[in-house]
Amino acid sequence: MNKVVVVILTSLMFILMVVTLWALMDQAKKGEESERLAKTISETEGSLPDIKPVDYSIYETIVGGEGREMVKIPKGVFTLGDGVQGDFDEKPERVIYLDAYYMDKYEVSQADYKTFARAVERPLPQIPVFEDDVRLLTGDPQPVVGVMWVDAFAYCQWAGKRLPTEAEWEKAARGEDGLTWPWGDTFHPTLANGKGEEDGFKYSSPVNHFEKGRSPYGLYNMAGNVSEWVSDWYDQFYYQRADFKNPKGPETPDIGKVLVYRGGSFSHTAHDLRGSKRFGGAHPERGERSVGFRCAMDAES
Repeated sequence: MNKVVVVILTSLMFILMVVTLWALMDQAKKGEESERLAKTISETEGSLPDIKPVDYSIYETIVGGEGREMVKIPKGVFTLGDGVQGDFDEKPERVIYLDAYYMDKYEVSQADYKTFARAVERPLPQIPVFEDDVRLLTGDPQPVVGVMWVDAFAYCQWAGKRLPTEAEWEKAARGEDGLTWPWGDTFHPTLANGKGEEDGFKYSSPVNHFEKGRSPYGLYNMAGNVSEWVSDWYDQFYYQRADFKNPKGPETPDIGKVLVYRGGSFSHTAHDLRGSKRFGGAHPERGERSVGFRCAMDAES
């Protein structure tokens, strides 16, 4: 065999051996990196995020017309929407100004709603399409569900209050800095009642549960447990043109004439428990097994 050919073949074999060795070393390095990343994720999920202590006593509270506690949300600007993790109808992320207002500290409970229903002789809500024992959702300390928007509106009016706007609800949930979840930017399943039973509940929990998952103003269950009606009609493009000051939703409903609810529920994952998440498609005279509400009130009232 020609010496030149031998040299060429030997060189090619050497190059191939070097490339193979490099590939094996690179694969081993990637494997080690994957193991390290998996371990990091496991350790993160297993420990609570570092939650900054909040002195909720700095926020004024009052007792509403029906005897339930409300927290004053101070006037000022806050971040509305989510331009990074958000869905298309949460964009663009914008700075919005709101006057001061009050917001219920807790979701309206079954016991609260029964008091209203007896007072005005209104029937209790029917819970649709629930595959389990409906009594699992109707304990007195649990949030009222199955309630239609028109019933939530009537309750708030009876109590001398009103339903919050989308913007008011979002500020009360996220604070001025636009936190991803009420407690911060790191999710943990034990801080809110979402999908699964890691939080301790298969369905709804009492309205005063999840102490460590409270919002910056001290409101309970602004992520999970049950979603909550707000006053706005749904418009998927509304955040693009909302007023800078005290936006109240579109003047006329979107084509589908449906309303908004917020906050996610016991059937939603972490993405849908974010404070900026919007749920459109709810008819004002149809209740849902995982939708309840809380009330708001103007500060000057």
